Amino acid sequence: MKNEQFDLKKFKFDKDGLIPVVVQDYESGEVLMLVYMNELAVSQTFATGYAHYYSRSKKAVTKFGEKLGNTQKVIAAFLDHDSDTLLLKVKQKGKANPEQNAFTCFPEQIKGEYNAIGGEMFGRLQRIVADCKENPETGSYTSFLFVRGVDRIGKKVGEEAVELVIASKNSEKAGVINEAADLLYHVMVLLNATDVKLSEVCAELCKRNR
Repeated sequence: MKNEQFDLKKFKFDKDGLIPVVVQDYESGEVLMLVYMNELAVSQTFATGYAHYYSRSKKAVTKFGEKLGNTQKVIAAFLDHDSDTLLLKVKQKGKANPEQNAFTCFPEQIKGEYNAIGGEMFGRLQRIVADCKENPETGSYTSFLFVRGVDRIGKKVGEEAVELVIASKNSEKAGVINEAADLLYHVMVLLNATDVKLSEVCAELCKRNR
């Protein structure tokens, strides 16, 4: 996104010269932050390719995570139909909520039964698997798989695929769900072991979706 052309005149800033910005993880779709930009923050974001925000308390523009060495690389940006709200899809390094050591600024669920379904769950699982590789723990099955290497992980993927096929021939839905979960988990571990990101797989699927 660095140095891409954009028309600042399209942005409708409020009476205080600000525009609200919804920030999402580009892979999982998790909402990371709700922040604000002024014209300078928008210009610096598009010029550098990294998110800059306006602090209403400090009355200043700063690059995201600058003090902690964190970043939000902007993968894509969208204006809403009224041009008064900006949506950023970012690749985040570090935490959006470092005070609570949380990946997102919305860590607390206060209503509903939603439990990280769909893309959000895979995004979280990808981070959990990566952490198990970078910070191995005694007794962790995921850490054990990484120690054994790609051959062992690949073997487990094959075994789980067979078990899913067998379960699908039975009438119990729960069995299919359990075996599919086992397969997807081991696939995520194999992807990490081979340095493949889930977003890269999704991009390939999009090419085929015709």
